[in-house]
Amino acid sequence: MSNEKVDFTNREVRDAYRHTASHILAQAVKRIWPEAQLAIGPAIDDGFYYDFDLPHRFSDEDLLTIQKEMKKIMRDNYPLERFELSRKDALAWADETGEPYKRELIEDLPEGERISFYKMNEFVDLCKGPHMASTGRIGAVKLLSVAGAYWRGSERNKMLQRIYGTAFPSQGELKLHLDRVEEAKKRDHRRIGKEMDLFAIFDEGPGFPFFLPNGMIVRNELENFWRTEHAKRGYAEIRTPLILNEEMWHTSGHWEHYRDNMYFTKIDGGDYAIKPMNCPGAMLVYRRKMYSYRDFPLRYAELGQVHRHELSGALHGLMRVRTFTQDDGHIFMLPDQITDELIGVIDFVGYIYRVFGFAYHVEISTKPEDSMGSEEEWDRAVAALRYAVETLGIPYVVNEGDGAFYGPKIDFHLKDSLGRTWQCGTIQLDFQMPQKFDLTYVGMDGERHVPSMIHRALFGSIERFIGILTEHFAGKFPLWLAPVQVKLLTITEAYGDYAEQLAGRLRAEGLRVQVDVRNEKIGYKIREARNARDAYIAVIGEKEALGDILSVRSSKEGDLGEMNVTAFTDKLKKEIREKAL
Repeated sequence: MSNEKVDFTNREVRDAYRHTASHILAQAVKRIWPEAQLAIGPAIDDGFYYDFDLPHRFSDEDLLTIQKEMKKIMRDNYPLERFELSRKDALAWADETGEPYKRELIEDLPEGERISFYKMNEFVDLCKGPHMASTGRIGAVKLLSVAGAYWRGSERNKMLQRIYGTAFPSQGELKLHLDRVEEAKKRDHRRIGKEMDLFAIFDEGPGFPFFLPNGMIVRNELENFWRTEHAKRGYAEIRTPLILNEEMWHTSGHWEHYRDNMYFTKIDGGDYAIKPMNCPGAMLVYRRKMYSYRDFPLRYAELGQVHRHELSGALHGLMRVRTFTQDDGHIFMLPDQITDELIGVIDFVGYIYRVFGFAYHVEISTKPEDSMGSEEEWDRAVAALRYAVETLGIPYVVNEGDGAFYGPKIDFHLKDSLGRTWQCGTIQLDFQMPQKFDLTYVGMDGERHVPSMIHRALFGSIERFIGILTEHFAGKFPLWLAPVQVKLLTITEAYGDYAEQLAGRLRAEGLRVQVDVRNEKIGYKIREARNARDAYIAVIGEKEALGDILSVRSSKEGDLGEMNVTAFTDKLKKEIREKAL
């Protein structure tokens, strides 16, 4: 086994490392169950998986057996030998080895292309690579779970068994990762959301979340903050309909490029679509009147609900849903205003994330294969994004081919308290849709011109952002967002009247207060309030009632001891005003 250090900070190296681990997994499974048929096995964020078609159902005990065989393969340090076959010979290989899924993949490859394989001792797999030089380069592996997965992600195809795993250069790094995974389970927003009564998703509406009273407090506070900050920056708020006729989606390009993700309906015999994005509605708002160059920039903001068809297997709490509210902005501007507007939006996004204590990194995504517009327009748009980011001195990486179909974009990836990244904010520069919708303005020359346009979102999705915040703060939200800012607990029912009176005083100061006067042991009531992540817990007994003081506990700072009611109120109001973390 090689002791050469692996640069695990390099994404390409990391992917090759975990892709190699997925081949080792497949080799181990084939050794134990030779009848298993292989599907695909890519590297993914934080690990890898491999899909198998096998009558035997994998158990947790099987994972341990497979992992033991994988470690043997790693110790044996087989080289990964690449070779190529013609299409004819590759198909013959698939037939001889009884691999129908590999045959289907080969059939989809272009005619005349030589097809690459990798060999590890007795094991051969169809693969483009790249890989590590040998199986001994893999330091530590762990198989995590088994799940069902449709072949090629289609519900029309057979359900396969997917084994998930992860791999790291050392046992220490693997342990650190697994500890983070365990902490992530404790912070799972679905679990915390249930304990805090934030949201629910019912069988009657899979992928369609219900926000409960506590969740609505968090949501409304976020939306109020969003509105205040947009007003400061000269945005006018609009709201566009959920349903618009199908013809408009042909005009926007969504019919050609996005219809598989859309829902459709009929109204009065006509064809309509439920909007998956808000931007076409903003086009119609602009198009209702004629503008002069003096009117620019025009900044519209919208908290717009959209619907997108997601496969049931992809749904995940608030993180992946079928309806969500996108905090959109659409800016119409003159060509010479593009840089200033981009810089303004980038600065706005950075401000928003700093309020929540998020670090972030930036990616610029370029022209995808499925796109509208000329190369010249795309090159000009990408250059404008680069210039704005570089002017601000922000480091970035280029994500080739991952732009929206109508324009390149800047994506903001947040890093949470567990070191995980989440793509949230996005800025897209669009020269296409204004042309598609025939948007114009009268320029200084008296002629009509087409405006340039920015699409942007800060939170991305209100629902997903709440899920991210819930996990980032483990449900212990900053005080300004906390559903219950103060929970007053009485030691006995005798102090109920005082507690209610005090609650009224605190509410008059703008605080969200709940009172628990039940005839339960105080320890029990404290545990309940802590499990609910109530921001401050204040206990009231005889001494507190007579002295106008409180025995205070903070969800973040622990026991704060006795505090005068006025001093306690001032502390909380300051914390809310400053949006302290």
